[in-house]
Amino acid sequence: GGSGGSGGSGGSGGSMSSREYNYDENGQFFPFFVLTLTGLVTLPLTYSLLKPPKKVESTAPRIKSDFKPQHDDIIQNQKRKRLRKERRVKRAIAVVVGWAIIGYMVYLIIVTRRTAPKIWDPYEILGISRSADERAIARRYKRLSLLYHPDKVRPDPSKNETMEMLNQRFVELTKAYKALTDEEIRNNYLQYGHPDGKQSYSIGIALPKLIIEEGSGKYVLMLYASLLGILLPYIVGRWWYGSQRYTREKVLAASAGNMFREYEGTMIGGPIVNALSTGEEYKEMLSGPKAEEGLAKVEKKVLALDEKILSAKDREVLRKIDNPVRRKALALLWAYLNRIDLEDPVLNEEKYEAGSIALSLTESFTAIALAFGNLIPIIGAYRISQCIVQAISPGSSPLLQLPYFTPKVVESVEGADVKTHLSVQKYLDMPEERRRSLTVGPGLLTEDQYNSAIAVAKQLPLFAISKAFFKVAGERVVTPSSLVQLVIKGRIIPPGSTGVPDVTEKDLEDIDPDEADVNAIIGRKGATKPSGKSGDENDGDRVQPPLAHAPYLPRDHPPRWHIFLADAKQGKIAVPPFTFTTFDKPIFDEQGKPTFNMQTLRMQFQAPPQVGNFSFVLHMISDSYMGFDVKQEITLQVEDPSKAAVLQEEDDISEPDEDSIAGQMQALKTGVPPKKKKVVESDDDESDTEGDEEDTSETDTETDTDEEGSGTGENLYFQ
Repeated sequence: GGSGGSGGSGGSGGSMSSREYNYDENGQFFPFFVLTLTGLVTLPLTYSLLKPPKKVESTAPRIKSDFKPQHDDIIQNQKRKRLRKERRVKRAIAVVVGWAIIGYMVYLIIVTRRTAPKIWDPYEILGISRSADERAIARRYKRLSLLYHPDKVRPDPSKNETMEMLNQRFVELTKAYKALTDEEIRNNYLQYGHPDGKQSYSIGIALPKLIIEEGSGKYVLMLYASLLGILLPYIVGRWWYGSQRYTREKVLAASAGNMFREYEGTMIGGPIVNALSTGEEYKEMLSGPKAEEGLAKVEKKVLALDEKILSAKDREVLRKIDNPVRRKALALLWAYLNRIDLEDPVLNEEKYEAGSIALSLTESFTAIALAFGNLIPIIGAYRISQCIVQAISPGSSPLLQLPYFTPKVVESVEGADVKTHLSVQKYLDMPEERRRSLTVGPGLLTEDQYNSAIAVAKQLPLFAISKAFFKVAGERVVTPSSLVQLVIKGRIIPPGSTGVPDVTEKDLEDIDPDEADVNAIIGRKGATKPSGKSGDENDGDRVQPPLAHAPYLPRDHPPRWHIFLADAKQGKIAVPPFTFTTFDKPIFDEQGKPTFNMQTLRMQFQAPPQVGNFSFVLHMISDSYMGFDVKQEITLQVEDPSKAAVLQEEDDISEPDEDSIAGQMQALKTGVPPKKKKVVESDDDESDTEGDEEDTSETDTETDTDEEGSGTGENLYFQ
């Protein structure tokens, strides 16, 4: 930014162009320069700071509970600390400073007097009208010459006039007169805007002249060298290096490398916990002397655990670690997963922070396991996520997810020598009297604690599958290499729910979306309603389930459901997981009661390139709750394309109408009158791949689940 204008003089025939640099002595353009640079940084930062948060943690409902775990103050403090870190205080400060600078520059722009370069105008110099003829111009020039000729006028000291100024004024009068009367000079004026021809031009520098002159040049040079040669490369380099340090899961790349080296094709449970302890993030938490402080105390309490909880192999791994940071990180993880009171505020704080870090590392380990495709480590990674969210050791009872439940209460409910733990849903399926007698009593739970635990259990989002089948949109069969959808119909039926309505054929009906509705085809937000179908007002919005009930986790965590297909014979993933965090219909009503709405989940993938029947195992695993996993067999039947063509032709041929000639002829030949046409109250464009039970049974691309009941049965399993 800067001022520009004309200056200097040249010969009447036109001179070579030259440059003239001038500085912003009055400071009238410098604020524009600073305002532009500051705005380029401040406006994007402001947008990123004020844009609505996309994380579901900020808008999702919560499960109602009055339970507060031990060290709740430490856990809440950890949550607040994490929120402060996510709010990016440094960015907020930069935005405030940026807007302060912008405001001050705007103020300077308003109050600073601005001067504009003056355009050379012969009519204004002579003081005549633009309509004056040549005779009037000559008379005016003659009169002014008599007044301002240097031989007839003397400088006025009161006006600080000099002879040079008088001579210059007379020269300007002469130039103005010739520009209007002399043909050659007039051409220069009309072409270049000045009687002397092409003029020099000036480049305005938006810096006060004081900064440049009077020996300040070297300091300005140092300033620009620091800004452009040191500060800017440092900022860009730090941003680039920082972005390269992290993986897509927001985990340090070095941590992902460490876990990659620990990976084994059959690891599950404890070995995965050991792998998580290699995260580089623990070095920041346990920097300096923190790695050694309290290590012996934590390790002693962890090794005192029963061998059913901490296996001999896991104990050996802990003892053999030489690195104090990793050794303490692993000990803190086992302390967190077993809810051990370390009897020290600092150690307890580190314990909960270790759990929060481990949850992030689990996502990276899951990505590594998916890259290898081995089924056991993938399932193990998802189940470790459940354990970390609920602060429960691998292989422990899912009942520990309920408020106030301790290992002693679980032993009272399940028995001392239990081989298979009870799930929450099976626990609530017990007769009320028996359940209460096993849970309430001296050394167990009080009546209030028991009621609180049951209330939370009845709010947990247990997804029960009603029907799962394959389909190709708009087609009756699946053909080789086609884009096939796995459609899952199911309901959220919290454990202990009563009055669950039966599933109807209408609930299981799946209507293809309009061809133009890409969002609906791929299951993305923003889908429109099917043509000719009415829905409730919530159909267009995605519904968030309540945040995971995780009182020991020092962060808010939205529950997620991972659905994938596995090849059980090879122990490999066949179709990578699709992750779902929202549903298309309300889960609970305004009173907090379950709606039992039928939800639809879709995952799309390419069918095998050959014809045949392909058996898969469908896995649906929650990353937040133990004992809620679903496993069932499902078969994909890929048909020859010729069969699809035949079926299409059959659909195109309709039976003759009773009142038509063709119908009467058919009646004479067969002796059976043709059927009357039925009026179908639905859109002709809709594709009904499920309405005709005979069609779906022929293709054998559907697999129904067992009775839902309370959501229990053989399709639920856990370690």
